[in-house]
Amino acid sequence: MERFTNSRLFAGLVYVILGLAALYLLLQLKPLIVNVYNFLKAVLAPFLIAMIISYVLNPIVSMLNDRKMPRTIAVLLIYAVFGFAIAVVLVNLIPMVLEQLEELNRHVPELTVRAQDIVSDLNNSSLLPESVRTGINNSLYQMEKRLSAAIFDFVNNIGAMLNALFIAFIIPFLAFYILKDFEVFERTVIAFVPKSHRKGAVRLLKDIDSALGSYIRGQFFVCVIVGTLAYIGYLLIGMPYALLLAGIVAITNIIPYLGPFFGAAPALIVASTLSVKMVLLVVVVNTVCQILEGNVVSPQVVGRTLHMHPLTIIFALLVGGEIAGIVGMILAVPIFAALKVIFQHIFAYYVRRSMV
Repeated sequence: MERFTNSRLFAGLVYVILGLAALYLLLQLKPLIVNVYNFLKAVLAPFLIAMIISYVLNPIVSMLNDRKMPRTIAVLLIYAVFGFAIAVVLVNLIPMVLEQLEELNRHVPELTVRAQDIVSDLNNSSLLPESVRTGINNSLYQMEKRLSAAIFDFVNNIGAMLNALFIAFIIPFLAFYILKDFEVFERTVIAFVPKSHRKGAVRLLKDIDSALGSYIRGQFFVCVIVGTLAYIGYLLIGMPYALLLAGIVAITNIIPYLGPFFGAAPALIVASTLSVKMVLLVVVVNTVCQILEGNVVSPQVVGRTLHMHPLTIIFALLVGGEIAGIVGMILAVPIFAALKVIFQHIFAYYVRRSMV
């Protein structure tokens, strides 16, 4: 008996039992953990968004500060330039967007009739088995129910919408104060690190900045370029509502791997109400955009700074999507990249200690 209790098998069984017990306790505490997570997400979300904005703009503020401009003035100048640029873009884009929305509203009945005709042709087609036709009808019915539920939830969540508007309103102020005192925050964080580890902490922060800096800043430029390419392609093939659909492509492109599929879906739905030829042309346009983005735009703008295997990125997307939906998928890759750098430093630290 004593030989068994001192064996590795016994130790392994103890660890497995302890792990299962810990898992059971976590499952029992799941409601409490979910409530704490929702509270922290609601409170920390604006700070996280403001930190990302500050991270993107900090190099420009630092460059102006190096030229003897106070950080406060530099931040205000960037805000003024950004506000002016947004105003110019909105003045030119809003009429176009409103015109396309009005045109879409006028053509909704026609598109609905075309969609109904397509469904009717599928139902009357002798080439499709009865089970397939039944599946199509059930899918359309479920889609209609989900759309109705989404509209109902949207109307009933006025309070949540006002809260989101309030958060959007305070984010620029949070970003302003973070940018203004960015160096103070850096010195404060370093001050909490013991002197013997400060060099390693500074090196860790620099490595994280190197891993994430060009990715975060470059990803915005990539989205703009891909959206522009999609807009040009949609115009060339005569796709209606080109600006709206290209804007969706640009926004969803920030999600690695899965973003292009999300971005192309609305255009494919609209094209399916027009003709099979238009569907094929939309597929060609989005395929060309993604080929250019993957082989020309991203390597030049973003580069291969993350050094993460595609399987790791897909795993990060799945975890992020499960935890926080679309926002989680957007933040998953940079967070995993930062964690990768941290674990590399921890591993290197213990390797150095074992060699001493």
